[in-house]
Amino acid sequence: MKKLNVKYICQNCGYESPRWLGKCPNCEKWNSFLEEISEPKIKRVSNKSIINTSFLAEVIPQEEPRINTKLIELDRVLGGGIVKGSVILIGGDPGIGKSTLMLQMLDNLNDKISLYITGEESLQQIKLRAERLKIKHNNNILIVSETDLELLIPIIIDRLPDVVVVDSIQTMYRSSLENFPGSINQIRESTSALSRIAKDKNIPIFIVGHITKEGIIAGPKIVEHMVDTVLQFEGEQHHAYRILRCLKNRFGSTNEVGIFEMHEEGLREVNNPSEVFISERIPGTTGSSIVASMEGSRPILVEVQALVSQSKYGMPQRNTTGFDYRRLTLLLAVLEKRVGVQISNYDVFVNIAGGLKIEEPAVDLGIATSIISSLREIPVEPKTVVIGEVGLGGEIRTINQPERRIQEAAKLGFKRVILPEANIKNLSRKINIELFGVAGISEALDKILV
Repeated sequence: MKKLNVKYICQNCGYESPRWLGKCPNCEKWNSFLEEISEPKIKRVSNKSIINTSFLAEVIPQEEPRINTKLIELDRVLGGGIVKGSVILIGGDPGIGKSTLMLQMLDNLNDKISLYITGEESLQQIKLRAERLKIKHNNNILIVSETDLELLIPIIIDRLPDVVVVDSIQTMYRSSLENFPGSINQIRESTSALSRIAKDKNIPIFIVGHITKEGIIAGPKIVEHMVDTVLQFEGEQHHAYRILRCLKNRFGSTNEVGIFEMHEEGLREVNNPSEVFISERIPGTTGSSIVASMEGSRPILVEVQALVSQSKYGMPQRNTTGFDYRRLTLLLAVLEKRVGVQISNYDVFVNIAGGLKIEEPAVDLGIATSIISSLREIPVEPKTVVIGEVGLGGEIRTINQPERRIQEAAKLGFKRVILPEANIKNLSRKINIELFGVAGISEALDKILV
């Protein structure tokens, strides 16, 4: 009789314990341990007796062949297309559009045979979605509803499709293991088996994964190390826009993002996001300013909205949507200390229009401008773009890639740009737009709110 190993693993951080614990000693999360039962490892003897070594200078680089998905936004994030033999993990909130994106991608690969493995939906449900998305090339997409990888692996080897989609990895399991589907061992072993097939048969495999309430991909962190590319599909459920980010890419940059818009007939690519995100802005409204943010190598103009009102409670409210809450409290402290604005008795609400989430500090000056604009009831000049990072001393610090931001503003008809003074000195070529350099936040507010 085989002796089974029993251990307890934290689902949040992967910490292993020989016994169950109420609180993880590593990440301090409560009730995160699950029992894992595994068979003892069998020692394997390798047939290879000699391992060849090479100097780095002797290795000849080869261009990785790629498959064009005909979705410009997806190809941009992947680094130019799908690399053959790669394993791509895509995660996102439930209902965000992961399965829709995968099905539309397979429809675009009309000259190739693809395999769609679903463990969460029936074949009839997939067919109904395909009809809603108006999938045209039904004869090129093979679908199978099964969760046992021992049955699915022979299908992949026999059919040898050009692209495989597994939706989702949390439903897959290997019958040789005694763990239940979705457990850490099953997710890890299933991903490992799919990776081996991808490398051995040179087939790209997309793996759809669930995410936790903290916004990270569910399962052990080692799964992200096992795959070649990790994509995050994000967006607000009540907004139509979706952003595809790259968190890891062995075959390209991780700085690119793709922007889509959800419609009844599926996802549509947003080729000019700047124009879309500022199209609904009402000129002359207080508490509104336009900032230029860099999403990867792409500049995007977005509207920053702020609402400042007298607090009616003992504790003033500070709420943000699409912007870091801690960064907002820092900016409010700088405004009080360096500008002399008394805002501690006011409720402050900040929103990035369109459902975007912006993390880079270059939008700090735009946030501060919108807050003061709402407080003083002074609108920002409609044809002005505000860029700059605000330091703790009230200084406006330099930003990266200022020329690309300025060019995007000029292309959309803006007349002037407020940016850090140090950036103006370093501009390599002149751009047909009025530039104002500022060194401190008080100087910036005086030039913007006139």
